[in-house]
Amino acid sequence: MRERIVRTVAGSMILFSVTLSQLHSTNWLWLTAFVGFNLLQSSITRFCPLEWGLKKFGVQSGEGKCY
Repeated sequence: MRERIVRTVAGSMILFSVTLSQLHSTNWLWLTAFVGFNLLQSSITRFCPLEWGLKKFGVQSGEGKCY
């Protein structure tokens, strides 16, 4: 479940920042770059701040479950 939430939040943040960059200011693309960088570093280091926070709040991991 945590993995799905992380992907949903990351995708939503990217779409939100791209939309704001078109409607308001291109500086919102920095948020897109930050999310992309965080996804890249988490794939290398296996540390994701959002996933860590969700774990602290007791959200279960989907490991070993078939959806």
